[in-house]
Amino acid sequence: MEVYLAQPRGFCAGVVRAIEIVERALEKYGPPVYVRHEIVHNKYVVESLKNKGAIFVEELSEVPPKSVTVFSAHGVARSVEEEAAARDLPVLNATCPLVTKVHNQGKRYITKGRTLILIGHAGHPEVEGTMGQVPAPVLLVQSVQEVKALTLPADTPVAYITQTTLSVDDTRDIIAALQARFTDIQGPDIRDICYATQNRQSAVRDLSKLVDVILVVGAANSSNSNRLREIGTEAGVASYLIADGSELNPEWLKNARTVGITAGASAPEVLVDDVIEAMRRIGPVKVSVLPGREENIEFRLPAQLAAS
Repeated sequence: MEVYLAQPRGFCAGVVRAIEIVERALEKYGPPVYVRHEIVHNKYVVESLKNKGAIFVEELSEVPPKSVTVFSAHGVARSVEEEAAARDLPVLNATCPLVTKVHNQGKRYITKGRTLILIGHAGHPEVEGTMGQVPAPVLLVQSVQEVKALTLPADTPVAYITQTTLSVDDTRDIIAALQARFTDIQGPDIRDICYATQNRQSAVRDLSKLVDVILVVGAANSSNSNRLREIGTEAGVASYLIADGSELNPEWLKNARTVGITAGASAPEVLVDDVIEAMRRIGPVKVSVLPGREENIEFRLPAQLAAS
């Protein structure tokens, strides 16, 4: 069986930074280190960090006094930051720098007196964090239909920002609907949308032209991984989201001569290897890596850890 690996796939720079923050914190301060929410949406990563001494919580009230606390890559609301400060918790902020950039864009638009619209998925931790960072009401839209349902007058000065795990392609139609709906609208440069999300989605589109089946390695609660599977399906290729090789169903590959594999931004390469090994237990496999966009971005660590 021919197997093609998408390029790029898997970890992005924001995920690498977030995981490294927890690991370095464990080395510097010793376990336990408390992490608010899953540092990234991947069970393997979370379990690996648990084994090293990280304790994952959903609320700061679960963190004992004076305990080193890490905010996840998705970002948090100001109320969470204020609660941590009030409790005098030593905090390391692993929010992806691109998410922080979106927070700052939103604040600038509010300062200019504009009504802020966020394009994103309701309930996603990044969306909740972004809405909680902006010191004004934020309107969340998830579709063109929701743009049409907005009750603001057409001449309202508005601005929009986007969830970073949506790509340029995901947001294009919604942005066009907003621009058609409002006469005075501003938004960030389209290049500010997360490069990693766009690159991984473009790679899946390339992959879909070559293969009979696409396997997306990622967690069920990973927004960007689910979107990769959807893109494969939209391209007319049978596409499946799997956490690791144990979830591979041989029936999926029964009539396939070529299989494409990619991974969400929070899925480590070891899980891609695990899926390939599971395929080898079914039959001979020849693996090739497709040419694709090269990523060389690195984000700085927090000052408390940079020199450790």
